[in-house]
Order: sequence, then structure tokens, then C-alpha cells
Amino acid sequence: MEKTHFEVATFAGGCFWCMVKPFVEWDGIESVISGYMGGTRETAHYEQVKTGITGHKEVVQITYDPTKFSYEQLLELYWQQVDPTDDEGQFQDRGDNYRAVIFYHNDTQKQLAEASKQALIDSGRFARVVTPIERATDFFAAEDYHQDFYKKSPQAYHEDRAKSGRDEFLDQHWEK
Repeated sequence: MEKTHFEVATFAGGCFWCMVKPFVEWDGIESVISGYMGGTRETAHYEQVKTGITGHKEVVQITYDPTKFSYEQLLELYWQQVDPTDDEGQFQDRGDNYRAVIFYHNDTQKQLAEASKQALIDSGRFARVVTPIERATDFFAAEDYHQDFYKKSPQAYHEDRAKSGRDEFLDQHWEK
């Protein structure tokens, strides 16, 4: 029996609560963990990160089987979850810790992310695309109560997502 080789992708797209569900629903996705990346401190905890002093972003770290769901597919799905024109946060969530960022784990991911971003720019769908592509740094898993929040607290998840403006933006810019 052949052993599956999993890879990791990490994306920041505003509040991680809204970034989990779009990715977990696909064959080939092993796990989606909410967490923090990109900061200057040696550790990251929600109470620190939300102040903006650590420099960390809220992220989702996706473990996937590239033979079933490619990194290119992850990028395509990622762009359809964020506002790539906003460099001050995402939707109702404002501040550096909520900025959209593609974190790459190797040179191939970097090249594919850059090509994906250029294709989005070339498409003319948006007047500008400011989402940065940065080298992945240490990942810190978020606290347990943040994991799979959409399952654990469906009412709070739906209320937060509804008031965020995310769905209206996505519906305006992407086909279903």
C-alpha cells in the first residue's frame, strides 16, 4: 500500500473562523487548523495577537494531498475567500493581524502563488491586488475554542459571517 504524501499550505484571509469551512469540504484536504503566523514574537496567543503588537496574522494551515487537490486549486479557492484589494484587514476585521497574506513553504509554492496573483491582476477583475506573498514562518495553532468554530458555534459563526460583509463582496466578485 502506497503512503500518502501530504503537503502544507498557509493562508491569512481575515478572521480565521471564516477561512476554515471553504477548505475543509474538499476531497484531498486532510485538515485545516486555525492559527497564527508572520509575527515577531516567539509565541502567539489570541489575546496578544488581537492587539496587533505581535505582528502575527490569523491564518489557516491546510494539510492536503496534492494528488487529489493541488496547490493551484487551493490558490484559486483562496482568492475567492478574500478581498485582495484591502491591505488594512478583511471585511469588518481591521488591522494588520487580519490582513490577507499567502505564506509559501517552498520555492514551488512561491512561484505558483506569484503566477496566481499575476493571473488575477491580468484578469481585470479587481482594480488592484495588494495581497502579499511571504515566506512561511513559525506556525502557532490557535486555542481549541477557535478550531472548527463553524461547527462548535454555528449560530455565532453565521451571525459573525453575516455582519462581516464577506459574503456580499464574494457574491459581487465571484460566480457561485
